[in-house]
Formats: sequence, structure tokens, C-alpha cells
Amino acid sequence: MKTIGKLFAALTLAVSAATFALPTHAAEFTKGVVKKLDTKAKKVTIAHEDLKNLDMPAMTMVFRVNDDAVLAKLKEGAAIEFVADRVNGKLTVTEIK
Repeated sequence: MKTIGKLFAALTLAVSAATFALPTHAAEFTKGVVKKLDTKAKKVTIAHEDLKNLDMPAMTMVFRVNDDAVLAKLKEGAAIEFVADRVNGKLTVTEIK
């Protein structure tokens, strides 16, 4: 009976820890302008404001775009709002609006 109690306590603790580990904030969009688009290489050059989630100042840089739906929304010269993150160690645009 004591073993079942300890098991239940451990399970409750594990579930509680997993719940608190979930991210509680939505992705933060950053404003930018598409400077160059390379659809074959799936890359986009963006002049952007500070990327707070990556602790980067405003600059112009190249990002990967893994999602074809995101890539299709990009046009050179367009003002955009986007989310970038590190995906497999590469800076990647993950969302666009």
C-alpha cells in the first residue's frame, strides 16, 4: 500500500512539473521588410527591428524558411511581421502575417 502511495505522489509531482514547464506566452512578431527572396534555396533576407526572443539588435540578415506556405507569402519589398527562431541551429522564419 505504501508503494502505491509513493507511486501516486511521484506521478502527481511529474504531471505538475510538466504543466508548469509549458510555455505560457505567444510568439512575438517583429516588423521587417523583405529585401531579397531566394525560393530555390528557401532563404529570405529581411531588414528587421530588434528580435527580442533571440536577443538581436535591428539589422539586415538572411533567414531560412522551411515551410512552403510561409515562403509563398513573402514578396520582395513587402513590409511584414514575422517570428524567427533557431531551428536545428539555423535562424529560421517560422511564422508570418
